[in-house]
Amino acid sequence: MYLVTGGAGFIGSNLVAALCARGAEVMVVDRLGRGDKWRNLARHPIAGILPPEEIEDFWAAEPPIEAVLHMGAISDTTASDGDLVTATNFTLPLWLWSECATRGVPLIYASSAATYGDGAQGFDDSIDPAALARLRPLNLYGWSKLAFDRRVAGLLARGAPSPPQWAGLRFFNVYGPNEHHKGRMASVLLHKFNEVMRGEPARLFRSDRPGIADGEQKRDFVHVDDCISVILWLLDNPGVSGLFNLGSGRARSFLDLVRALFAALGRPESIEFIDMPADLRGRYQYFTEAPLDRLRTAGYTGQTTPLEEGVRRTVQDALATDDPYR
Repeated sequence: MYLVTGGAGFIGSNLVAALCARGAEVMVVDRLGRGDKWRNLARHPIAGILPPEEIEDFWAAEPPIEAVLHMGAISDTTASDGDLVTATNFTLPLWLWSECATRGVPLIYASSAATYGDGAQGFDDSIDPAALARLRPLNLYGWSKLAFDRRVAGLLARGAPSPPQWAGLRFFNVYGPNEHHKGRMASVLLHKFNEVMRGEPARLFRSDRPGIADGEQKRDFVHVDDCISVILWLLDNPGVSGLFNLGSGRARSFLDLVRALFAALGRPESIEFIDMPADLRGRYQYFTEAPLDRLRTAGYTGQTTPLEEGVRRTVQDALATDDPYR
């Protein structure tokens, strides 16, 4: 049995779909709430759904767990409740780390590219404590993810017990099916798709940095299928552990993204530039790009999906269909 926290969420539900397609038993740890989040799981024969507050009792019963895939988190980059974010993004994964180490269970967890802040210190996915100490996240969410990475690094440096396999995945800008429940935190692609389908222009932020044109802010956009491929590869290669960037390896502009969207829809381009919201000013990343060297050195040879193909697949196979859920 695989334990997938955040299993009804975006990346988590895509992972659940892939594991179920392999014939695996999957226990989902998540809350469904009152919306349509349940649709992310509707097609898959899961073993059960466990509320997060019951995970310790479930674990105490010593079920036969093959691996813990910890995708659950408070991922809102504007979150301000420090106690809640710390409990969810730091304390819980530390408990999972300890329990997995004790029982000899592999642990794969979601870190984040938000740990890199504005990118001034680069995007080196080193687990070296000194390298981690140089990073300066721009928000509480990014800090919480970095705090856990740093704790892992400290435990490893001291030779403390660790899971037989562990991997922290620094997800960059992931897009794809099953993120309708995310609201403001959904990918730019989903927001722009919704705008266009309402008959509005695709709106992008104006640049407030000299030398960067409107819409030319760049991110490493990675299709969720590429992320799932790496996780499955890790499960198939239990000798591989480490902290790894997970992106496409190539920064692309927001203009590139929306042009790919219009091409996928077969519609003429209609783009409008707007001022950046006040709560994002000074906390907005203008460039992210994931070096994949460590992942390649570890043995992963899978190729990432080009942006235009990923957008086309997401739009035509999911978003623009009657049932956009995977």
